[in-house]
Amino acid sequence: MKRVLIKIRASIKFLILISIATFFIIGAVALIYKPIYSVELNGENIGYCAHKSKLQAKIDDYIENGNGENSNIAFIQIDEMPTYKLCLLKRDITTNDDEIYEKIISTGTTYYKYFAIIENNEEKSYVSDLSTAEAIVQELKEKNSENADSIQILEKYEPNLTDFVTKETAVASLYKEKKAVSTNKSSGSSSSSGFSTSIKLSRTTVPLGISLIQPISGTITSRFGSSSSRRSGAHTGLDIGAPKGTPIHAAASGTITFAGTKGSFGKMVVITHENGVQTYYAHCSKLYVSAGQSVSQGETIAAVGSTGNSSGPHLHLEIRINGLAYNPQNYLY
Repeated sequence: MKRVLIKIRASIKFLILISIATFFIIGAVALIYKPIYSVELNGENIGYCAHKSKLQAKIDDYIENGNGENSNIAFIQIDEMPTYKLCLLKRDITTNDDEIYEKIISTGTTYYKYFAIIENNEEKSYVSDLSTAEAIVQELKEKNSENADSIQILEKYEPNLTDFVTKETAVASLYKEKKAVSTNKSSGSSSSSGFSTSIKLSRTTVPLGISLIQPISGTITSRFGSSSSRRSGAHTGLDIGAPKGTPIHAAASGTITFAGTKGSFGKMVVITHENGVQTYYAHCSKLYVSAGQSVSQGETIAAVGSTGNSSGPHLHLEIRINGLAYNPQNYLY
């Protein structure tokens, strides 16, 4: 019994010594080293930051709002975002958050939003805001201009700004006196044959007549109207980055009108809703529905993937009304 007690006491003393030694080692490490984030861009170390959440929030704010230099900035497209790795470095290592921030935003492309007034598919004038564009069209109608019905408005997202004109200048250049003798008029309506750098819209937001929910939660990686070397034209949807396999939910109830593989979209689901509204879900890894099936809002229809023309796992979401693509961020995210 005595021997057992002696062994127990020896073990306790040993554990106490180990704990004290561990405490001193941790203290010594804390005095020499500090936790810090190594920041990499395209696999290359570009510096160190102490608070990755603050740095990333600053970058995200720049993507959303730019630096406030121009009210026509729609967004900033940054193709590669930084990655952060927590590590222990000597305390004399200094952080360079500002330098990292400047290096990352320098890779971005600024996209400006403005409006073109077009006549017979030819861009005639440019204005900075929708209200001015609509006022031009309205005044031409009030003046009974010969071409009033053929004037259209295009919402543009371009990496370069053009010169804007005033409402008065645009009306004066576009106005055509109506002929006394009526002649056969060509149809004023024209359908967009596709999407290049300009997306034809009658107004910024068209009422859908249905309510939508977000199909997934994630980070927006590419916005409506942006261009890229990976695409032949302007982006007709919104890309939301998320891990592969993330469930994708139906934004609204409707009927599956397509579920399969379609060219650069990869594996895709198309849901037809009421009022001519359709939602597209592309680049999926798996499809859980089939054409002709009815689905409810929130029902899982597919999983996030990177099929088709894709550089990584994400959902390509489109909202189309009577075949015309509209900016999903006018309704979601």
